[in-house]
Amino acid sequence: MKTKTILILLSILLPTSGATLRAQSTSLTQYVNPLLGTATLWQPEDLGYTHTEEKRAWGAEVFPGAALPNAMVQLTPITKYHSGAGYQYEDHEIYGFGHTAKGHWNLLHLPVMPVTGIFYPRNYASHFSHQREEAHPGYYSVYLERYGVQAEFTSTLRCGYHRYTFRPTDPKRLLVDITRNNNRPRRYHIEQAGDHSFQGYQDGEGRIYFYAVSNLPVSSVQIERDTKHQVALVDFRDNVGPAPLEVKFGFSFVSIENARQNLQAEMLQKTFQQVRQEADQTWERLLSHIQVEGGTQRQRGLLYSTLYRCFLWPALRSDTNGQYLDVRGQVVQGDFRYYTDPSFWDTYRNKLILLGLLSPDVAIDVVRSITDKGEKRGGYMPTFFHGDHASTFVAGLWSRGIQGFDLQRSYQLLLRNATVPGRGGRPFLDEYIRQGWIAEKDTTNVPTEDEYKAAVTKTQEYAYDDYAVAQLAKVLRDKQNYKLLMSRTGNYKNLFDPSTGFWRGKIASGEWIQDFDPYYPYYAYMYREANAWQSLFFAPHDPEGMIALYPSHQAVEQKLDSLFSEPWRQYEAWNLTGFLGNYCHGNQPDHSVPYTYYFIGKQEKAQHILNILMDKYYDMGEDHLAYAGMDDAGETSAWYVFNAIGLYTYSPADPQYIVTVPLFPRVTLTMGDDRSVQIRRTGTGEKITRILCGKKPLKGWFVDHNQMLREGVIEIETE
Repeated sequence: MKTKTILILLSILLPTSGATLRAQSTSLTQYVNPLLGTATLWQPEDLGYTHTEEKRAWGAEVFPGAALPNAMVQLTPITKYHSGAGYQYEDHEIYGFGHTAKGHWNLLHLPVMPVTGIFYPRNYASHFSHQREEAHPGYYSVYLERYGVQAEFTSTLRCGYHRYTFRPTDPKRLLVDITRNNNRPRRYHIEQAGDHSFQGYQDGEGRIYFYAVSNLPVSSVQIERDTKHQVALVDFRDNVGPAPLEVKFGFSFVSIENARQNLQAEMLQKTFQQVRQEADQTWERLLSHIQVEGGTQRQRGLLYSTLYRCFLWPALRSDTNGQYLDVRGQVVQGDFRYYTDPSFWDTYRNKLILLGLLSPDVAIDVVRSITDKGEKRGGYMPTFFHGDHASTFVAGLWSRGIQGFDLQRSYQLLLRNATVPGRGGRPFLDEYIRQGWIAEKDTTNVPTEDEYKAAVTKTQEYAYDDYAVAQLAKVLRDKQNYKLLMSRTGNYKNLFDPSTGFWRGKIASGEWIQDFDPYYPYYAYMYREANAWQSLFFAPHDPEGMIALYPSHQAVEQKLDSLFSEPWRQYEAWNLTGFLGNYCHGNQPDHSVPYTYYFIGKQEKAQHILNILMDKYYDMGEDHLAYAGMDDAGETSAWYVFNAIGLYTYSPADPQYIVTVPLFPRVTLTMGDDRSVQIRRTGTGEKITRILCGKKPLKGWFVDHNQMLREGVIEIETE
């Protein structure tokens, strides 16, 4: 096992191409390991408790396959259906290679598998070994032991390139698991389309159409069934010999014809090596927005692997001709690229701002996309899972000068979310408006997994969302609504219980919930995927007011010290893992809490915690390939990226960053508009003694976005 672990660690630092190591180069893609985050935590010292349930605890739930930034296609192996992104590092069988992935138990459209010899529709999976598996930005390869096939994949924005090298004497066949993906499709179709092509569609969180062209002539496309399952089999003429089987898939969510056009535009005339090289170059350009000097090889590997992970979602849904299928089911000729909704509850904290900084064109089109959806679906801006954080995304972009969208249109939707109760807007908004907080059910002995209102978390977060919308009202000179919304930004205080020092649920009468254990975690009772400890100190727009709820700075310090030292009480919750005391880095609710130390004059304590988290919680487990927990479409990754370079989006709606101690003595951060800032660290300590922006000392801990770009240099002195 030790030898295996060393090999995996080396693969992070020295990725291979084929059977040989890459030549030494200055490329940044060499630092990226797409397998990082695919492993699951099992040991009690990593999980924080002893695992007893049959189901696995949540890992980062990421995929290792080939993809471009924010692409339509994610071409990735499937080792388990209905499990995160479909791939778990500890699995030993591959069921096929899907073409869409995110990391939340959905998608995996159109699984495909090369086969030969004897197999059955219900049993065609192949064993594989990690020793014969490779993953790099835009490329994935694995050897399928059952069939003796070397499978390789690369991709463009809307197309996937498959290359399968069979044993020379084996007939080549392609299995398309047309009836299966993570969304249990009800409708599907596949047929031969020409001498070298086949086409069809498959439902599953959107109907995806495909048009595929192979280098071998297609002889037939047939459905084969057994008692448990049915699959499609594509057979070829001239299918024996040493030449690989190559199949190029074009995809579209509009039509087969658009899938064909996408394939023609992006891939049809290119070789596998050309597509792979272009994918590598695309990632290199994106990664090069952050250049570092110094640091260890491991730190660089973690930085660029997490940076890579930040730019895989949201995903493109429009075609090369500009068409997309809108929320009404109508085909629209767009003048922008249409994207899926972001994972707002998770990624509003940091990742969506990073997207705007490095890929402003994508971020702008994401805003256009969600605005288009909101205007056509009830007049509310889309939300995600919990909360209402498109407001933070839009305000954070606009205040940073990323303004290539119609703010008035977006604002009207966000304002309706904040002020008009209704289906599609904020849940329980009527009682939030009426009393300034949301009540929770009066009950006892609530199981962890039961679903209620998550009333405390909603109250805290709605207050911040109100602040974000208010900033847009200010820009648009909507004084009446600015005043209204700002009057609600202190609502987070209404559920603070001074007798315990926690935010605590109330029942409808206004009395505190009596069955209160700050150590007990809930999925949606009082708190969303957290306990009371992990729900401390959330008021990014008003840290001073939040601190003032306590009798003294010393009381706040004691509370924080206890958070990071009081041991987890062995509660087993499968989406809460990776603890430092009761702080949970494996889920997002408390990711901003360490910075609270700044506001009581204890910045060095915050940095001590940040250093522990960056050092211990991103390559965990036996194989050093596990995160502390969920990545949630890039949020946990973006947390690392920002802190590694010395800036963090404490209040993402505001154009400011709280300054931290970067891991690297020199960082150059280049925005998508080519403006850049150098971040320089002197000293090796955790305590910041002075921050200079240009030649001017900062007053406080925050640096303004435009100020740092205007001055071009931030110097962080430490001891």
